Amino acid sequence: QVQLVESGGGLVQTGGSLRLSCAASGRTVSTYAMAWFRQAPGKEREFVAAITWGRGYTFYADSVKGRFTISRDNTKNAVYLQMNSLKPEDTAPYFCANRRTVIDVQSIIRPASYTDWGQGTQVTVSS
Repeated sequence: QVQLVESGGGLVQTGGSLRLSCAASGRTVSTYAMAWFRQAPGKEREFVAAITWGRGYTFYADSVKGRFTISRDNTKNAVYLQMNSLKPEDTAPYFCANRRTVIDVQSIIRPASYTDWGQGTQVTVSS
């Protein structure tokens, strides 16, 4: 069983920044990739960013490229999401997810590809 705990959400004005953190714990934390998703009310869960654990390859949704940066700390089993130039449309709860085994690039953006999920942290961007 892998537990994921997110933190760092909050209320920020348009153009501001936030840094989300996700810590993974459990008897055996097996990770191929970790990702961030978000889900605004009434919408489907949306891919934001992902990073592979070994080589650190990163993937981003077009809507956040150039503004968000995903990173990891293998020694702490943690993943981070630095969010800059925030917009009101970035408002949503953000969820951390863990993929335990190898997966192709096309599938890394799909929520169904991830087996472990955190409870989410709310990000609210005011206009």
